[in-house]
Amino acid sequence: MDKIAQDVGDIQSRLIDHRPVINSEIRYLVKEFEEKRGYRESRLLESVNKMVLETKEQMQMSNMEASAQQLSEIHKRLEAANHMAARVQQRELEAQQSTQLQENLDHLKDEWAEFLKEQQRLKMQVDEEHNEAVRQLTTKYCEMEKELIKSYPL
Repeated sequence: MDKIAQDVGDIQSRLIDHRPVINSEIRYLVKEFEEKRGYRESRLLESVNKMVLETKEQMQMSNMEASAQQLSEIHKRLEAANHMAARVQQRELEAQQSTQLQENLDHLKDEWAEFLKEQQRLKMQVDEEHNEAVRQLTTKYCEMEKELIKSYPL
């Protein structure tokens, strides 16, 4: 029974325990990369990294130039839009001022007509008062002349 248990243990270790196989594969890979290839992959990776960095810088420069050109175009369009908006605003302001000026002119015309009516009324009132004063003075002086003639007959 001991032999059977030992054989089963050996079979189990060969079937299930892969550590010895994996350890030998790891040693083989390390030996292959370190000894035989002499850091060739490391140098290759460094050159690829250098190429990637150079390409990145070139792309950044071309992207920056394209971005600058697009920003310049956008700036021109914004200036044109701003200029058009200012013109529209100026026209609207002029139209508003024109309407306001017309309203003010109409109001002033109405006030002027009212002022002329008032002046005409005041003129008539002053004329009436003047005519009344002239009549009174004429009457007074006529009476004084009559009294003078009575007092000093010729």
